[in-house]
Amino acid sequence: MIYGGIEAGGTKMICVIGDENGRILDRMQIPTKTPEETMPLMTDYFKDKDIKALGIACFGPIDLNRDSKTYGYITSTPKLAWKNYDIVGAFKKELGVPIGFDTDVNGSLLGEITWGCAKDLTDALYLTIGTGVGGGVMAGGKLLHGMLHPELGHIKMAVADGDTYKGKCPYHGTCFEGMAAGPAIEDRWGKKAVELADDDKVWDLESTYIAQALCTYILTLSPQIIILGGGVMHQKQLFPLIRKKVLEQLNGYIVTKELKDIDNYIVPASLNDDQGIMGSIKLAMDADI
Repeated sequence: MIYGGIEAGGTKMICVIGDENGRILDRMQIPTKTPEETMPLMTDYFKDKDIKALGIACFGPIDLNRDSKTYGYITSTPKLAWKNYDIVGAFKKELGVPIGFDTDVNGSLLGEITWGCAKDLTDALYLTIGTGVGGGVMAGGKLLHGMLHPELGHIKMAVADGDTYKGKCPYHGTCFEGMAAGPAIEDRWGKKAVELADDDKVWDLESTYIAQALCTYILTLSPQIIILGGGVMHQKQLFPLIRKKVLEQLNGYIVTKELKDIDNYIVPASLNDDQGIMGSIKLAMDADI
């Protein structure tokens, strides 16, 4: 079977053709401009591909409530041109195929659940730390949605001792995204994360905030694995720092086989940065039932 997938990001759209084994057979990438500029290029890409269904793993916030009048919409996004845009309806009108729809981070988690390092688990967390911070959650074998969908990047942080930074998030200041996303790193230190790779103090502070957030998720969601992706997590030196600080901050309160083997509990994404688009293929497969 041939399926279409879209990883719809705030800066770029990745459109792919794949099969039921998660193999990516073709792809196209375009910048995320206005819907008027971007949508025709994407619909034209899929029109001659004879896809059975389409999966969209989308930046948000988005409406995932199928009983809502605005199901399938991008809602209160800071990408103003896409605010209150019916992205599912637009593709359904042009392509006439079943459409699976979820957040970009749930899509990445779905890719890891289906073909990656979370396979055969029932409770998992995927966190992306890059331009923003977002998280996808699987609880009891199902992707977590609830009232809207988790917004794990916007939990408030306890500011580290001696840190005077006011935070980058325009909504919450010193939330996780405001303190640890790529724009916060650049704003705080005056250079992009990739230019700071050898500056130990940058990653010591960054790992402190990431570990603090992970402890909150461990205590509230109890995942069997935590997968960290996104551009900031390409700084591999972060992983041992984060693992060490998670154990320090938990302070022995939780004792599980996962935490005893923490190198295999807090792990990098395993699908060569294709977890999101592979997840979009799985969304399409699940829609074609």
